[in-house]
Amino acid sequence: MDMPPTRRAFLYAAALAPAAATAPPAPAATAEAAPPAAVPERAAPADPYDALRLRWLDIALGTGYDPAAEPYASRLAETGALARGFRATMAPTPASLWPGHPYDPPAGITRSYLRLWTMAQAHVQEGTGCTGDPGLLADVLRGLDHLSATAYHPGATPYGNWWEWRIGSPRPLMDITAALHDRLGAARVEAACAAVDHFVPDALLTGYSGISTGANRVDLCRSVALRGILGRAPARTALARDALSPVFPHVTEGDGLYADGSFVQHTRVAYSGTYGQVLLDGLGRLFALLAGSAWEVTDPNRQIVLDAVERAYAPLLHDGLVMDGVNGRAISRGYLKDDDRRVMRGDHYHGQGIIAAVALLARAASPAERARWSGLVKGWIERDTVTPILTARQFGTGDLARLHALAASPVPAAPAPTGHHLFAAMDRAVHRRPRFTAHLAMASDRIAYYECGNGENPRGWHTGAGMLSWWPAGRSDQYTDWYWPTVDWYRLPGTTVSTRRLPDRAGGEWGAPRPAVRWVGGATDGEFAVLGQHLRGLGSTLRARKAWFCLDDTVVCLGAGITCADGVPVETVVDNRNLGEGGGQVCVRRPGWAHLEGHGGWVVPGGGLRALREDRTGAWADINTASTAERRTRRWQTLWLDHGTDPVDAAYVYLLMPGARRREVAARAADRRWLAVLANDDARQAVHVLSLGVTAAAFWTAGTAGPLTASAGAAVLLRRRAGAATLWVSEPPRTGEPLEIGWDRPVRRVLRADDAVEILATRPRLRVRVTPGTVCVSHRCEVVPG
Repeated sequence: MDMPPTRRAFLYAAALAPAAATAPPAPAATAEAAPPAAVPERAAPADPYDALRLRWLDIALGTGYDPAAEPYASRLAETGALARGFRATMAPTPASLWPGHPYDPPAGITRSYLRLWTMAQAHVQEGTGCTGDPGLLADVLRGLDHLSATAYHPGATPYGNWWEWRIGSPRPLMDITAALHDRLGAARVEAACAAVDHFVPDALLTGYSGISTGANRVDLCRSVALRGILGRAPARTALARDALSPVFPHVTEGDGLYADGSFVQHTRVAYSGTYGQVLLDGLGRLFALLAGSAWEVTDPNRQIVLDAVERAYAPLLHDGLVMDGVNGRAISRGYLKDDDRRVMRGDHYHGQGIIAAVALLARAASPAERARWSGLVKGWIERDTVTPILTARQFGTGDLARLHALAASPVPAAPAPTGHHLFAAMDRAVHRRPRFTAHLAMASDRIAYYECGNGENPRGWHTGAGMLSWWPAGRSDQYTDWYWPTVDWYRLPGTTVSTRRLPDRAGGEWGAPRPAVRWVGGATDGEFAVLGQHLRGLGSTLRARKAWFCLDDTVVCLGAGITCADGVPVETVVDNRNLGEGGGQVCVRRPGWAHLEGHGGWVVPGGGLRALREDRTGAWADINTASTAERRTRRWQTLWLDHGTDPVDAAYVYLLMPGARRREVAARAADRRWLAVLANDDARQAVHVLSLGVTAAAFWTAGTAGPLTASAGAAVLLRRRAGAATLWVSEPPRTGEPLEIGWDRPVRRVLRADDAVEILATRPRLRVRVTPGTVCVSHRCEVVPG
């Protein structure tokens, strides 16, 4: 969505004018001076390379906004202040460009380029306080020359983290070269292009494996495409465009987008929120850059990425945040000690990055898609009251301009959605109801328990052990407010864990630890769901079967077969709520239930609920070596069930009622007829809720649960409504072998059935054969009982 060119930032004059770097600055404005006039619209240069270079600057720095208006004025002033500080402290040595940021580790090289990029922006944009400053430009050039001579050149051999050399440094280097192209001189442009050619060679883009897949591939293509434009090397830009094609199709294993909306990076990590955002943002930038040019991205499979906005990303966004279960090791970042702007990198930060990417990708969308996405973005903007998106400090003027333009569009804001989304390929699920949103994170032999690496997230051991995160309607701060530095990592909500102490980085790094289990997944009709996880504890002998029945106002949680021989207590964490700094929310406990003011309630029919309120103190540096050592304290309300030391076949039943009032929780606890637990052992777990017409079961093996039978491991959801019944069946073990499902009721008529469903009998009971495939899809059979 191109914005009206009401103003152009100074970058056009700076980028196009042939004046030398030593040209005098413009006269300083006085208090009586009139506001700066709009920079006149310039026709696109006839030269295609210059035209694309300037288009890239439009994408990066924005257009159509008034630099004297907020929030742009503050952002530009901050950029100028940072640039002046960087200029004052730059002190080149053979091993660094700034004190305290050596080239070894190579993150120091990337950081140096990022600082020079900030200085370049301050030079070319209006409102920074150093627009057109020749001294600032001279220091940018001095810094570029120093890096080129000492660290980042074709003669250098990479060391340390590969990402810094191939992605981290080329991106800001190309941005600087684009912004100052006509001020650099041919030699500097050639040096920058030669460095990219060396560190991102053709071989990285001609195959599709290793480090060059998914989001990483898009990042590599971004630098190479721009290098081709800046260096007038059409073959390099064509290579980058063509190398995007393997990213588009759905994958069935490894990195990339899956048909069910899952996104995986590093082979086995659920990563829609961070790497997935990089992929979406990078593709949006490249689609917009190359549109209408000789290198336009015309692969029809690019539509898969556009479809992913609503299928893969939107379900994971809640009121501006993206759920931490798909943020990988990035949950540990918080405040990075080397972040010059000091921006909190939490769930809202990552979610807002996706929202900005959607606004950018909209340029490549159809009018119908653009209208729907505008409604989605406006809804997220309106509902994010924790860190308002339209003034978010992570964004530069380019993203802010696009978001403001979209927010001002006439399309009405889309309301918060309801429904259930099962991302079976990455062992995640999202359950949305009018009063709450919940997210479940699991692990299997396909998806890791957790990911750590580069000193990040060393204690994420149990984040895939059935962690159940949830937000009452209207609240989205639970996991934002210093949650991860202060939480008890052995008491993550919804998990069943051995309390055996684990070392940091237990099980290896980069998503290496995976449980040797297959049955993880479930069945859903898009509104309700039955989910299950065969749990094997990380670094312990713990074994358990966990099932969740996601219903209207309740998630019914069952556990069975809980067995462990670690010699330590085993607990199921009913919940662990962050009450904030000194939070005084009242927690009421009665026999069989509990309620926490402002959050919701829990019903525990078997009793035994234990509680602890404590203040916990931590620093982001405790869980991330790149983060700040600042310490904060938060108050916690923990509720758990103690299964004792070395339990054998222990079990539990409890109900989670997010957003419920105290009297509603008390009434549900008193209503013994609302829920019937049909089975809860290591063979099957099943429930019946008469008032909802729901019967659901997780069959771990062949067996019977109430009126349902299964010939093998299966998830079954049965719903009765308005004289009809619909059976939804999936096969989480993913063997692909046919299975038979029975319902102990006669059927008068079959209304519809998916192709994978064969009707074997309708009397005296319904019997169907399901040929499920290997991706845990829910198959439907709708009938009229009688």
